[in-house]
Amino acid sequence: MVTLNFSKSEDGLLPAIVQDYETDEVLMLAYINKFAWEETLRTGKAHYWSRSRNALWLKGETSGHIQKIHDILVDCDDDTVIYRVEQLGGAACHTGHRSCFYRRVDGEDLKIEGELVFDPEVVYKK
Repeated sequence: MVTLNFSKSEDGLLPAIVQDYETDEVLMLAYINKFAWEETLRTGKAHYWSRSRNALWLKGETSGHIQKIHDILVDCDDDTVIYRVEQLGGAACHTGHRSCFYRRVDGEDLKIEGELVFDPEVVYKK
């Protein structure tokens, strides 16, 4: 099994950059710990460590918008990964946008780009 250097971080979390495997679009940034890493390798589905819930998180377990792993790239220091994924359901962001990076700095404002893929109030029943 490929071993990452989780000891480089005080909290044992490493960044995982997530890209669409066909377009290279950056979909999101999340964090993984050793357990999330092992589950991702075992299942072929992206798992992360939720810092807000302090728990393992299978991306899409609530929304159904699973990330199927196609490739994983590891940086030269073994402390950052890129997950190249097929984003099922069309949206990676919990706000309903395709990418978490749907806002562009425009002077002193943030300009929203792209359309909503889903209504988060419906999907998450808030």
